[in-house]
Amino acid sequence: MSEGHVHQSHPEIVNRLKRASGHLQSTIKMFEDERSCTDIAQQLHAVERAIAEARKLMVKDHIDTCIGSALASLDDDARSTLDDLREIARYL
Repeated sequence: MSEGHVHQSHPEIVNRLKRASGHLQSTIKMFEDERSCTDIAQQLHAVERAIAEARKLMVKDHIDTCIGSALASLDDDARSTLDDLREIARYL
């Protein structure tokens, strides 16, 4: 990993992961407090969604920033392939 490799989206990703961490800590506390399974399942769902959203943002940013800039000088076929990659990455 290279030093100083920060993208514009990284602060937002960190915020999402901190949110996930907070949800996870709440989930652990809910288990310790013997809360209902429904309440715990809802909190676990929140953890999963926060992590999934952080992952999606990171992948999109990597495609747009790293891969996109590397392929910017290539021909129309390469740009079309990059557009296809962006499209399919939406489903991660």
